[in-house]
Amino acid sequence: MSTDDTFYGSDFGALSTFDPEISGVLLSELGRIRSGLQLIASENMSSPEVLTALGSTLSNKYAEGYPGRRYYGGCSEVDKAETIAIERCKTLFGADHANVQPHSGASANQAVYGAFLQPGETILAMSLPHGGHLTHGAKVSFSGKWFNPVHYGVDRDTENIDYDQVAALAREHRPKMILAGGSAIPRLIDFAFFRALADEIGAIFWVDAAHFIGLVAGGAIPSPVPYADVVTFTTHKVLRGPRSGALVCKAEHAAKLDKAVFPMMQGGPQMHTIAAKAVNFKECATPEYAAYTRAVVANAQQLATSLAGHGIRPTTGGTDTHLSLHDLQGIGVTGVDAEARADAAGIVLNKNAIPFDPQKPGIASGIRVGTPCVTTQGMGLPEMETIAELIAMAVIKGDADPDSAVSQEVRAGVTDLVTRFPAYPRA
Repeated sequence: MSTDDTFYGSDFGALSTFDPEISGVLLSELGRIRSGLQLIASENMSSPEVLTALGSTLSNKYAEGYPGRRYYGGCSEVDKAETIAIERCKTLFGADHANVQPHSGASANQAVYGAFLQPGETILAMSLPHGGHLTHGAKVSFSGKWFNPVHYGVDRDTENIDYDQVAALAREHRPKMILAGGSAIPRLIDFAFFRALADEIGAIFWVDAAHFIGLVAGGAIPSPVPYADVVTFTTHKVLRGPRSGALVCKAEHAAKLDKAVFPMMQGGPQMHTIAAKAVNFKECATPEYAAYTRAVVANAQQLATSLAGHGIRPTTGGTDTHLSLHDLQGIGVTGVDAEARADAAGIVLNKNAIPFDPQKPGIASGIRVGTPCVTTQGMGLPEMETIAELIAMAVIKGDADPDSAVSQEVRAGVTDLVTRFPAYPRA
């Protein structure tokens, strides 16, 4: 294996000898990341330190229960790792209590339902087509099958959350729980409004901060933690940790949420992943990470503005966060076609429904773009202008053929960027 085949501290030599098929996939994926622009808003690039913990011998240990209260012996060392992760998480977010065992954001969300609701009870949440999430009461999800979701959306004119509608639905339906957050919300959320409304009707206030929690950790946007009864999140988006989940909550809810995570929703925790979360939380407490989150937002705002200059309209007029959602109807391209054209030229983004979308979700009238990855690579405002030009060229003039003239021209521009700002620079 060459030097280029050694990925930081992980030597693929032994694996490549034993299993060349899988080692080949690992190296090919590394090549894919290095060779293109990664603009999926829900993705990022974990540090070598996080990946080292993730690939550690802690993967071997069964540790059902919590530190000091395990159902297996031999947990003295993993207890240390989980305790460190819990304390770092509490400090990072200023929370009373943290649970770092959820395997994913969806697992953390499932625990919230288990802690506070009985089957058939009502939750008020943002609708999926307007920016919510599958686990917020979509019909195909357990949350929509087992509970009674009432959904709010965005105002047709502003394309931001319709707070008047939220209040009216809450007073009409008296939900047991009110949920704020989603997967395609470019603007800040008024947490104080939701808190006051929840108090008015006697509901639990839950924030699913999966997309923006990293910006909170870096102080780039306001925190929901002082307002919410419970905040769930993933650790692999802007936060830049391992692919997993966690939650923080007020002290009064700690016991029931811990019981909902284990034993209600999960068995043994993934101790290697918990150790990687601990490493990530330490990274997020640094001034360098705070500066990174501010750059993520600035880059997202510049990218949205630059795309608008090419006729690719940002919904809500822009963004306050790490992502922007763009309406393609004005240029006569569907989301699915835009995604394919961009991919053919080395730009990875995703089709996305826009509010009041006339297309089916599998087609969509929009795209969602995010700046966590390119900011991790060190790109700044001038590069966002260039990226917007490349996206516009690929989406408006290109096609899904990687060998076409437009695709080749765009890919040359992509190659220039990723050469100057490499992902996982070679040692």
